[in-house]
Amino acid sequence: MSTATAPEWYVISLRPRGQHAPMRRAAARHGGAVIALSPWALQLRDDDASRADLDSALVAPRVLVTSPAAVRAASTLRPLRERDGQRWFAVGAGTATALRRAGVGNVTAPKRMDSEGLLALPGLQRFDGEAIGLLTAPGGRGTLVPALRARGAEVRRADVYQRVPVPPAPRTLAALRGLSRPAAIALSSGEALQLVLAAVPGDIAARLRALPVVGASDRLLDLAATLGFEQRHRGADARPATLVETVATLLR
Repeated sequence: MSTATAPEWYVISLRPRGQHAPMRRAAARHGGAVIALSPWALQLRDDDASRADLDSALVAPRVLVTSPAAVRAASTLRPLRERDGQRWFAVGAGTATALRRAGVGNVTAPKRMDSEGLLALPGLQRFDGEAIGLLTAPGGRGTLVPALRARGAEVRRADVYQRVPVPPAPRTLAALRGLSRPAAIALSSGEALQLVLAAVPGDIAARLRALPVVGASDRLLDLAATLGFEQRHRGADARPATLVETVATLLR
């Protein structure tokens, strides 16, 4: 009877509940494993007001999508298709891939996969009153809407899903208390980190702050510093495989 090889290290994933699989696969390729510490679950907003907001956003000359989750939610409510002359933008490669799979062939995404990289794209510099549809969720990426409006955009926001806070699972807390291997936190959302620290017991929060953080942007690492994390390392982008690769290099 064979026994599974113990992981060499752990990555603590703050992704939404039920969405840790990409990080698990990436960690397994490098000899690690995931401890899932979800701050929230994602819930589709399927009501008349949300559908009306989405319809308005989808007919704008430019459409901006902030996450793969926004693509999944929007495509559940309405087919996603490019209109003649319409331009689509994604916050990163994962969102762009999700849009192409949903039916939007021509998508522009920045190499720097965060709000700052998105706002640096040439196609988002000037609007002169033109509308842009924003497919997103309440909270997060708070710099986008003010920046777009400052550039003259009429922002048609469609919150197509929402984040519902969930308490940490008892077995996750037990795993964190019993950590005997190197571990690091993969950070792609500042809001997720803040919510987790507020939700876990004090001893767990102290353990988390003692671990290295691998962040997807300088902004996230700056936030981690203000929250008491001393070991901070930059990942190339927010994709799970990229963050895990940086964690693996750091911990091995």
